[in-house]
Amino acid sequence: MLSTFIIALREGLEASLIVGILVAYILKSDRKNLLLPLWSGVAAAIVASLGLGFALSQTSGGLSERANALFAGTTSFVAVALVTWMVFWMKRSARYLKTDLHGKMDSAVRTGPLALAGAAFFAVIREGLETALFIYSNFKTVADTRSSALGLLLGFAVSISLGYLIFKSSIKLNLSKFFRYTGIALVVVAAGVLAYGVHEFQELGWLSGADSLAWDISSRMPADSIAGAALGGTVGFDTSTSWMQLAIWATYLTAVLVPYLSKPGASQLTPA
Repeated sequence: MLSTFIIALREGLEASLIVGILVAYILKSDRKNLLLPLWSGVAAAIVASLGLGFALSQTSGGLSERANALFAGTTSFVAVALVTWMVFWMKRSARYLKTDLHGKMDSAVRTGPLALAGAAFFAVIREGLETALFIYSNFKTVADTRSSALGLLLGFAVSISLGYLIFKSSIKLNLSKFFRYTGIALVVVAAGVLAYGVHEFQELGWLSGADSLAWDISSRMPADSIAGAALGGTVGFDTSTSWMQLAIWATYLTAVLVPYLSKPGASQLTPA
């Protein structure tokens, strides 16, 4: 539940603030007639993201056991790569994002409503597709999908509410610290997804060491127990973990968190 809450909170607030920047730009330029194409583009991006999530679940549901392991492992690796790129991209680019969005909106407004809808669509779709893929991969690592779904809904509800309150200037949020700390949390979750992908490829026989276990406490702590589900859904803890999974999990965390934390980022993702 906590992992999906973190994913939805981080990605949802990022998307909400992007939409807030676009809406504020139109309102300040006194061109409310452009709100319809903007919201049309945002809605299309949301539909496309939901469509990807549905397609992933439907595809995996109709595969054989071996094909499903390949699909799950591959999507896990792709999701980890995208999330890793995203946290570094946000750290590097957040301070310039408002200016960049305004420039794209200027060009789109001069071209016409369809271009404006397209600009809004592409501004939001990246967050949506990353979220759909990462959430799908994360769902594969948890035992209790109902609590994970609840965490997902709560995360989106909180992120949208925060985005609206920031847009209305009702609250002030240190976005630099918010994205920094949630970025750390996402990297930890991604490490667990990566370890799960390694496990799937070990099951396929494409990676060795499946029987060389660092620990196996599944008899004392089942994966679907409260403790097992909580640890699995947050830090990627598996009650039966190979040495290769553990080594790759630790290597990824070190390789990503050291440069990520080396220099504080700055975020100006504010709609004002």
